[in-house]
Amino acid sequence: MCSIFGMFDLQPGDDLAALRRQALELSQRQRHRGPDWSGVFVDAGVILVHERLAIVDPASGAQPLRSRDGALALAVNGEIYNHRALRDASGYDFTTGSDCEVINALYREHGAAGFIEHGVSKLNGIFAFALWDGATQRYLIARDPIGVCPLYWGHDEQGRLCVASEMKALAGLCADVATFPPGHVYDSATGELHRYYRKDWRDHAATRGHDVPPAELRAAFEQAVHRQLMTDVPYGVLLSGGLDSSLVAACAAKFARERIEDNDRSEAWWPRLHSFAIGLEGSPDLAAAQIAADALGTVHHGFVYTFWEGLDAVPEVIRHLETYDVTTIRAATPMYLLARRIKAMGVKMVLSGEGSDEIFGGYLYFHKAPSAEAFHEETVRKLDALHSYDCLRANKAMMAWGVEARVPFLDLEFIDVAMGMDAAHKMAGHGKIEKHVLRAAFDGALPKEILWRQKEQFSDGVGYGWIDGLKAHAEQMVSDREFAAAAARFPFNTPATKEAYFYRRIFEQHYPGEASAATVPGGKSIACSSPAALAWDPAFAAMADPSGRAVRGVHEKALA
Repeated sequence: MCSIFGMFDLQPGDDLAALRRQALELSQRQRHRGPDWSGVFVDAGVILVHERLAIVDPASGAQPLRSRDGALALAVNGEIYNHRALRDASGYDFTTGSDCEVINALYREHGAAGFIEHGVSKLNGIFAFALWDGATQRYLIARDPIGVCPLYWGHDEQGRLCVASEMKALAGLCADVATFPPGHVYDSATGELHRYYRKDWRDHAATRGHDVPPAELRAAFEQAVHRQLMTDVPYGVLLSGGLDSSLVAACAAKFARERIEDNDRSEAWWPRLHSFAIGLEGSPDLAAAQIAADALGTVHHGFVYTFWEGLDAVPEVIRHLETYDVTTIRAATPMYLLARRIKAMGVKMVLSGEGSDEIFGGYLYFHKAPSAEAFHEETVRKLDALHSYDCLRANKAMMAWGVEARVPFLDLEFIDVAMGMDAAHKMAGHGKIEKHVLRAAFDGALPKEILWRQKEQFSDGVGYGWIDGLKAHAEQMVSDREFAAAAARFPFNTPATKEAYFYRRIFEQHYPGEASAATVPGGKSIACSSPAALAWDPAFAAMADPSGRAVRGVHEKALA
């Protein structure tokens, strides 16, 4: 994963040399995402800058990627997991071994219109890209269907369209900065956004009555993990000891063992699997992660951080994550600290468990879903919002230190399998634990105390003292008088607690203005629910807190 910066709609009278310098300076603000190399492309109508984190084809995959005739220039942040199949089926004259070059190939083979309608949807991966066609002076901007890779856009004071992987590159440049929507392509020829990601399973009626056998579900996920082991550099897994990260680790360990036994180093030259966890002293996650690691045979690294080390990192976490969302910051801070330790060990890519709770209804509030249809609709809402929450957290917290996080549960082929299942088979409650269909599919793959461990949100699992301490600190740092005037200072998404106010105040220092604030969604939540799900239980409105411990009668150690 890397970072991109693009400036488009340059005019004949523009000073290209000055704009090139400006683009480089702005791109440098996100160079932590791509510390390995920088590339620049300048044409009469465009400037593209790429900061590279070399994961696949480190030797020849530098960007922007050019076509053999020089007409196409492509800057990509991402990974295309099915690039080998696309490459094998293509007649394009490839110039590198980069997985991302298949984007240029699909554009050439389909043409611009066909690429928008059919080509982009052939990509199974995580990506945000800007593609320039010098022959037609046309450009396309696109983002992956779930929004695993971040992307922002806006206009400078001269009306030039600018895009960047992180908002910090556009802060102070674009007064109208906004999040580029996942699953869309922007076409400069029409000036319109096109939704290319459309799925029948979004409607519960299309899934009604459909079940997925456990063996089929397990095979689909194992294949997703296998696809995402595509790397030419050292890799590992994040292992919190919860169900999702443990399943990712179990599948990765299986394939690592197969490579060792078969002496197959074609997919990774570092086959012995390393796992990583973090928590406060005595945290539930550290203990569970060790159990899972011992069972799977990973080389495990469990790191302990102190509350004050976490608190000291919060301002920098907010700057990197570009959000003031409470639950995101709570969870991102230990992840940010863990990423630094992982980077110090020479690891450049990790697999993580994000997305499972959204697909299978794993958050504890799903126990209160009134019907299969309501359950399904909430999973769709959660998937649609992932780019603002867990995907943003995992991507930016890890990339702050130049470590790429991949998310196999959000593999597009696996999503089609899992979301095609009738939610009636996923529902929890009445004696069924959350995500029981997923747990049953992997029976025997993990110790029972891990496979059937209750959902523990990461910000809780690192140690209950973490959230409790953050709340107490905010009480000291935000006066009653200051909080009483919160609506006057922050009329948009007014902070509802002192903790939220504390984070918002830091965010504003780096990203002032309503446009920046509007990139962060608002609304009440319980245990990471969407605002709509608060209607499922009258008690939710009175106990709205993003912690999983807020769900009384479900969490074993619920808040009083």
